[in-house]
Amino acid sequence: MTLAFQLVSFTYIWITLIPNVCAASNIKMTHQRCSSSMKQTCKQETRMKKDDSTKVRPQKYEQLLHIEDNDFAMRPGFGGSPVPVGIDVHVESIDSISETNMDFTMTFYLRHYWKDERLSFPSTANKSMTFDHRLIRKIWVPDIFFVHSKRSFIHDTTMENIMLRVHPDGNVLLSLRITVSAMCFMDFSRFPLDTQNCSLELESYAYNEDDLMLYWKHGNKSLNTEEHMSLSQFFIEDFSASSGLAFYSSTGWYNRLFINFVLRRHIFFFVLQTYFPAILMVMLSWVSFWIDRRAVPARVSLGITTVLTMSTIITAMSASMPQVSYLKAVDVYLWVSSFFVFLSVIEYAAVNYLTTVEERKQFKKTGKISRMYNIDAVQAMAFDGCYHDSEIDMDQTSLSLNSEDFMRRKSIRSPSTDSSRIKRRKSLGGHVGRIILENNHVIDTYSRILFPVVYILFNLFYWGVYV
Repeated sequence: MTLAFQLVSFTYIWITLIPNVCAASNIKMTHQRCSSSMKQTCKQETRMKKDDSTKVRPQKYEQLLHIEDNDFAMRPGFGGSPVPVGIDVHVESIDSISETNMDFTMTFYLRHYWKDERLSFPSTANKSMTFDHRLIRKIWVPDIFFVHSKRSFIHDTTMENIMLRVHPDGNVLLSLRITVSAMCFMDFSRFPLDTQNCSLELESYAYNEDDLMLYWKHGNKSLNTEEHMSLSQFFIEDFSASSGLAFYSSTGWYNRLFINFVLRRHIFFFVLQTYFPAILMVMLSWVSFWIDRRAVPARVSLGITTVLTMSTIITAMSASMPQVSYLKAVDVYLWVSSFFVFLSVIEYAAVNYLTTVEERKQFKKTGKISRMYNIDAVQAMAFDGCYHDSEIDMDQTSLSLNSEDFMRRKSIRSPSTDSSRIKRRKSLGGHVGRIILENNHVIDTYSRILFPVVYILFNLFYWGVYV
């Protein structure tokens, strides 16, 4: 009986003590593992705290700027005086000027300044906060647009080029990098000796002068440009800023700002490509006045060539210009030059006609064309453009029509005939200049002086008026 009681007591003690001992050993082992990995656990907790603080920061900015507590669909001071919005512009480049489309393309930095007390926040260091384009959609910003613009975009490489800076007192700076293509109403009446005045106009789309007052932030100094900005065809003479009002019958008066710039065209390119070739063609047409009046092919071909060349120059110039309904300065010069070339052709037609009439009258009286020409010589010169002094030369001219007859005549020609021919040719060669001068018509003689003098006077008048 006693043995059974001791066995039961030992079993009870074993069952009671063993779990407590195992639990104590497990606590000790856990404590050891925790002490060995405490550094890693602390680091993980620190990282988690940093991540949590990073996630919370945008929410703190929203709370700090009271974005959730205000309705930013309305302008600052709604119902009161108009909100002043200052503007300043830094022009980076004028990318292109198109005469055909009558527009220009400009890249610049556009900066807005205004005050919105709803965005004020406490700051012990009085430091501003800077944001990117994501905050723009949550607050009120001025709705500036470009009057007469055709295309415009905000640069987005590598991110949208938008900067928003908020100061503790609620002053806001919004900066954009924009490229705009806008109309420029050009006057080509003095082209290519012209000066063009273009302007880019800024205006609020929704807010008239009762809600928004648009002005240049620093007056005339609000418009700045790059130091070395240049164009291929133009010289930039002036950049200026101005302001005014625009009236719309349905919505009222709006403040409008102007970016004005003056462009003066470089003339040297057009001198080389247009004016100088035209002058050469006119001078080339005067060469026909010095060619014998019986050289019909030479004078006619020269006149037609110069007329066609002038037509090509006028066509090439018109293709690169807008189809305006008034005369341009280059049109005046080219058409007057074409008129001079055309007159040189008409001059030879008159000379040829009067010469024919004169010789017909003389032929009826004396039976001879002139003391220098017989009827065969005149016909030969009309055919090949060369003067023939004898019947033997006429035989050479007829070679082109009948080679067999020429060879037959040459075979029966006597030595005395050849020697007399050589003597006459030598005597004629010594008096070529005298023969040409005596054979010229009086119209050719006067044209050699009159045409150059009148054209020089025209050039003096043209360049004096347009330059």
